[in-house]
Amino acid sequence: MSHILVVEDEVIIRQTLRRLLERHHYQVTDVDSLDAAKQQPLASFDLIISDLRLPGGHGTELIELAPQIPVLIMTSYASLRSAVDAMKMGAVDYIAKPFNHDELLQAVERILTEATLTQQPNNPEPLQQSVHKDYPVSGIIGSCEPMLLLFKKISKVAPTDATVLILGESGTGKELVAKALHNQSHRKQGQIISVNCAAIPETLIESELFGHEKGAFTGANSVRQGLVEAADGGTLFLDEIGELPLEAQARLLRVLQEGEIRRVGSVQSIKVNVRLIAATHRNLKDLASRGEFREDLYYRLNVVELRLPPLRERGHDVLELAEFMLQRNCDKMHLPALQFSQATQQAILDYHWPGNVRELENAVERAVILVDEGQPITADLLGIESAADRYVNPTLQENLLHNPAQQPSDTQAEQGDLSLDDYFVHFVLENEANMTETDLARKLGISRKSLWERRQRLGIPRKKSSK
Repeated sequence: MSHILVVEDEVIIRQTLRRLLERHHYQVTDVDSLDAAKQQPLASFDLIISDLRLPGGHGTELIELAPQIPVLIMTSYASLRSAVDAMKMGAVDYIAKPFNHDELLQAVERILTEATLTQQPNNPEPLQQSVHKDYPVSGIIGSCEPMLLLFKKISKVAPTDATVLILGESGTGKELVAKALHNQSHRKQGQIISVNCAAIPETLIESELFGHEKGAFTGANSVRQGLVEAADGGTLFLDEIGELPLEAQARLLRVLQEGEIRRVGSVQSIKVNVRLIAATHRNLKDLASRGEFREDLYYRLNVVELRLPPLRERGHDVLELAEFMLQRNCDKMHLPALQFSQATQQAILDYHWPGNVRELENAVERAVILVDEGQPITADLLGIESAADRYVNPTLQENLLHNPAQQPSDTQAEQGDLSLDDYFVHFVLENEANMTETDLARKLGISRKSLWERRQRLGIPRKKSSK
């Protein structure tokens, strides 16, 4: 039974909270001031629910006094700024008074569930046994400790409705994790709608997500249901959410806070029951500090964080994945079983795999197509040795992104000191402030989709409009 400390100076609210929580089988201790809370053995509680403003100080002081215990802040001072500040200080969530009982109970259940996810076993062997016994994650292959911990977290958070933020480099398999969360949830009979926020032009993203009414804008010839509404009763997966424009972020925040949407051009709100899963390879906290991502949305999204390790940190998982992909491609192409040579297996282990699982999959498929009948697959067929030349030198990329004054000159490009990708980085950084994505793509002679894919591969974030 979870033990909860309630810190609230208003007698009626404190007693109501106690009865509500005890009715749902929680053990409750309640106090009426910050000083009284400090007298409690804070580390013995599983959760602290505290008012923001208390006699003797602020409830946020409990965050520092009990750093290992989640703190849920209540506030009747309905300032979003104060709530966001509390979360920046380390509160796991906030709830405004007067609160809905069901909303509070859901928040408590979600926070306690998330708290158990941070408990890591000392010995990986029992972890492996428990994951394989209790939670076989179909479609995701991995036996290294970081992946086993990820599987365990998926098994715990999937049955809840908690919002999940999946972090990881491009190509690590974030969409597979989203699908696993959906398939193991009570929403599995509903749809999972996947949206790549970077692949939709900024001018269309709000209409795509939230729908529009007839005549809302030029070309809106009929009413259109948005993707959020289409996911009602199921799961909405927003990939590359760091690319979502600020205007659309504000609308998405309303979905999370109120469970409703408003179509573009409409004055009526529509209730939706959607579980949101978001993913990004970017640092949303850093974007929020620069004003490129809403802080309040970031903290609403980051209820449960799942981090996918890059392929280079997964040890022998890379060989396990490569063997699986080899067998799958042989079956797909109706070919007899093929094998990697010993040297190739070592090359696979030694290679950095900057494109992660997606690059490995492409390399194996190419090798299966090119290998001679009856011969083992060699490293040159995978293209491992030459693939490194397609990527920008990490030191050069860091300098280009963070020290514009050190960008290479056109003379260097003419002399052949820059690779094609180096030139791409240089051109985009030099012109993106004055050109749209469409103009950049046209000047480079590629499609908008190719431009976005190269941005992801080379780690060049797209600048957000502040309008």
